[in-house]
Amino acid sequence: MRLFISALLLFFITHSADAQWYEAQGKSVIMQGNAERAKTLAIENALKKALLVAGASVSSVQKTVNGLLTQNEINIRASGTVNSFELVDETYEGNLVTVTIRADIFPQSKQCFSSDYRKSLLITRSNLMHREQASIGKVYALDNKLMAKLAYKINNQGIYLDTRLLLKEKSQFSRLNNSLQVEAIKKLTMSLANISDTQYVMYSEINDISFAQASTNGWQFWQEDVFNRQFSVSLYIYNGSNGESVFTKQYRSSAPWEFGKRQQVDVHSEVFWQSQYGMAIEKVLGDMIIDIDENMMCQPTRGKVVQIAGNSLTINLGKRHGVKVGDEFSLLHLNNIITDTGKTYAGFNVSPYTVKITQVSQQSAQAMTTEGQLLGNIQLNDLAVRY
Repeated sequence: MRLFISALLLFFITHSADAQWYEAQGKSVIMQGNAERAKTLAIENALKKALLVAGASVSSVQKTVNGLLTQNEINIRASGTVNSFELVDETYEGNLVTVTIRADIFPQSKQCFSSDYRKSLLITRSNLMHREQASIGKVYALDNKLMAKLAYKINNQGIYLDTRLLLKEKSQFSRLNNSLQVEAIKKLTMSLANISDTQYVMYSEINDISFAQASTNGWQFWQEDVFNRQFSVSLYIYNGSNGESVFTKQYRSSAPWEFGKRQQVDVHSEVFWQSQYGMAIEKVLGDMIIDIDENMMCQPTRGKVVQIAGNSLTINLGKRHGVKVGDEFSLLHLNNIITDTGKTYAGFNVSPYTVKITQVSQQSAQAMTTEGQLLGNIQLNDLAVRY
């Protein structure tokens, strides 16, 4: 049976950190008068599209679809990545059935196709929220060195990310974040991701490097007092294609400051990083890497279409990201929706094309349509997601 599919996929990110709503439309031709069969096929395809874009694997998609659709009936229940599922609308016109489904999808835990790929992450310079706190030790360069060290550790210890650095200048993130300018943060993120050719953007804020009031030296009055110094940093990661937040967390620690009050300390030196305070920061960085890897593991790996020619195209993912010859991708056209109140929600037009990787270089890959069709409606900057 030849199935004609046209799917429009829109997803709306709720205030929950986990759930995302996906609405998909599917069409199918009624063959031999079997309207129920056509309806089921349209629903299955729409649900598969929603699950695949959400980051489920092909095997888990098939299992979930089979679990949700039995005897041409729709069962609303939790199963794997799907928290709830409903048929929103169905219409019949001639021999064509059109259905619209809505699914509340949660990311899979530790199981997802996108873990096969390294996501590109732009790490921006951190912001010292209270710059005057850096005066003792003259550790003003900590905002730069902290992120450079984190990037190095991610590249050497992490599994799922490929980092790039933007450390020469501070971004406007902290100013926008402090004034709750969510839409402006989205625009900033998408702009930085586009300029740096990355999928995700990381911001951070060093909230506290102040000193405790009490000395740790006790009765050793002949020595210079040693005070605990605080260290608190907030981490923010955003999706570069739509500007949505994907991960936020604050980290805290403290340790004795073993340097003199008037001593200038080089934060690039091993003397600093081997001190108790430096090692406390190292521990925080280690915790950050674990959290980042766990949370980014199943985030979708979306490449950007950078060149189109007939039935072939080039995407900005390559060997560096784990792409291999033979991998298949579906194509999405980003179509953000702006409401009357000015809020932006991410939406995607899901293309019927599937492309297979034919050549791979370090930073990019070439692909061709699996059935030789011309890519008539695919545009530059459209997205490629592994199918």
